[in-house]
Amino acid sequence: MSLREGKPTYRFASCMNHLPVSFLDELFRISAVPGLISFAGGLPDASFFDLEGIKAAADRVFQEQGKNALQYTTTDGYLPLREEISKRYKRRLGLDINPDEIQIVNGSQQSLDLVAKILTNPGDTILIERPGYLGAIEAFSFYRPRFSGINPDKEGPDIEILKTRLFEDNPVFFYGIPNSQNPSGLTWSDKRRREVAEILSDTSCLFYEDDAFGELFFDGKPRQPVMRYNPEKTMLSGSFSKIIAPGLRTGWIRAPPEVLTAFNRAKQAADLHSNLFSQMILTEYIQTHDIDKNSRQMATEYEKRCKIMTDLVKDLLPDTIDHTRPVGGMFMMLTLPDSMHSMEVFHKGIKRGVAVMPGIPFYTDDGGCRTIRLNFSASSEEQIKTGMERLSKVFE
Repeated sequence: MSLREGKPTYRFASCMNHLPVSFLDELFRISAVPGLISFAGGLPDASFFDLEGIKAAADRVFQEQGKNALQYTTTDGYLPLREEISKRYKRRLGLDINPDEIQIVNGSQQSLDLVAKILTNPGDTILIERPGYLGAIEAFSFYRPRFSGINPDKEGPDIEILKTRLFEDNPVFFYGIPNSQNPSGLTWSDKRRREVAEILSDTSCLFYEDDAFGELFFDGKPRQPVMRYNPEKTMLSGSFSKIIAPGLRTGWIRAPPEVLTAFNRAKQAADLHSNLFSQMILTEYIQTHDIDKNSRQMATEYEKRCKIMTDLVKDLLPDTIDHTRPVGGMFMMLTLPDSMHSMEVFHKGIKRGVAVMPGIPFYTDDGGCRTIRLNFSASSEEQIKTGMERLSKVFE
């Protein structure tokens, strides 16, 4: 720190210059606008949070294991919770994942940061879906990578583009969300998952498979992860944020042994371990409640809201606007006509009392000017109807 004209100046790390401009501050600001209906966020419906059940689980943990719950623990996480995650993989997907292959993290967002930290040097290439998850772009940007975007086709990432980038760019890893992608809402076909797994076998590139929405398919049928077809090259992350509660900040990552060892060392240096009390609460809750039933109920409700929003896009918005057709998750994406810019829609929408998410932050290049993301999970059916009517006025 130095003083100039009596005012302190500070020196920050150069990596701060590489962070994309955050749109979150703007979203937080507009969320306080009275009467505003927001399709811009990414929240699950809080009415599905089982307050009584979670409180009862917390009370039992505190009464029976309070001193242990408030103590330090190992970096890899609470073993009974890792065992429950392992059992759920076996029951839901038929996957044999040993608890020792699982690392508990502070929400899957921490996994994004730590994976980039252990694998990326400045200038290394990271492959990412185009559009890609904003939180991943922000986390990875700290490590000054070169991003290479992979456009989708109807089955997932364009396989020919992926092949070219894998062999020409020598990427350290490929980040993707095969299930109900954020922001597009698209889901990869099983054929494309197998193709990606096979291609990776001939490269040094790892695949980071972010499975935040895999339990929210509208038809209730789980999709097999890419990890099943190539476990040696795949890191698979998951979270309780979308199916129990995001405030508990508990997720996990399964990775090959050497990667997991490096990950564990990086996490220990970062925070020693994730919140043990939250881990123990979740373990108690999972052991005493049918969380599969809860996630099915959420998916059923989200399907209704998605259908209402999709129908209103068709009925109220111009025919020149295209949209994705989600089969699960919480988001859909609209493609605007050439005459409109996503920021123009955003600002006009605010004046009309509805917020949408411009597509620009989901791209690592100059894309996104003609796309907007809509969230259907956090609004009631009536709010969706009113919000879409307001949005339609923007295009008049």
